Amino acid sequence: MKYLVIAAMILGSVEPLTASQAPGFANGAGATTASSFAGSIATARELYATARYDEALALLDDLITAGTTVPAERKAIEQYRSLCLLALGRGEEAETAIARVVRVDPFYVPGETEASPRVRTTFSDVRQRLLPELAAERYAEARALYDRKAFAESAVLFRELVVLLDDPQMNGRLPDVRTLAAGFVELATAAAAPPPAPVEKPEPEPARANAPAEPRIYTAEDDGITPPVIVRQDVPSVPSAIIGMARDKGVLDLVIDEQGRVISMALRSRIHPLYDTTLLNAARDWKYKPATVNGEPVQFRKLLQLSIKR
Repeated sequence: MKYLVIAAMILGSVEPLTASQAPGFANGAGATTASSFAGSIATARELYATARYDEALALLDDLITAGTTVPAERKAIEQYRSLCLLALGRGEEAETAIARVVRVDPFYVPGETEASPRVRTTFSDVRQRLLPELAAERYAEARALYDRKAFAESAVLFRELVVLLDDPQMNGRLPDVRTLAAGFVELATAAAAPPPAPVEKPEPEPARANAPAEPRIYTAEDDGITPPVIVRQDVPSVPSAIIGMARDKGVLDLVIDEQGRVISMALRSRIHPLYDTTLLNAARDWKYKPATVNGEPVQFRKLLQLSIKR
């Protein structure tokens, strides 16, 4: 009786596929249409409800042999197969079927109205075990798209990967992959964006006779200069996942104003695209006691040498 309750809860939640969702697939004697697939699933459900688990399982295995590659169909088949296998006491094979469901849709989690506590617990255990592997595979797929310059497609996959890595069942695993994925979201999105429309430059205004002069930017070579003093300069560390691809040294060019704020920054020598973005974002929050000449605060250009520790 408890298996019938499980079936009523989870099998009843799967809706028949429409023709647009499930194109036919070859079975050696013609094509299996969406309507015949839905009919086969309904038959398997009836067999399960009458405790004819072996017959239901055989029918579902025939659907797999027919060769469907539609994700929604494979997901439905494996959901039903897992229930039949659990009813037959074949727990290890049931977990394999659940794993196939997770691989088709790693974001799917059965709710309380879809499955019994026992099924949800088994599903949760299998999903938690598989998520790191699936996340690594999705990263490789998204990175391959990015390397082929399919930036729009890779941005979509990297966003999905970030959501997957933030899933509670990940338990904070793969933090370096999370950092990389978030960085690639920005890079891929920027690369996929269309170039801005050309802007017509307005005619320059006539020079004003009394226009104030631009403030001078001093350097360490100027006479009488007292360089700025660090108040806050937190340099972020390079993530371990990219440290092997990073350059050993870098040079950051900063302009510090009369209030000790960083008003301009540029990398003269880059380290790694992902780390460069993190470094420039961090530099905006740095603070200094401003440089002075004869006691008066002045703007100052500071060159910061960076060395990567491996």
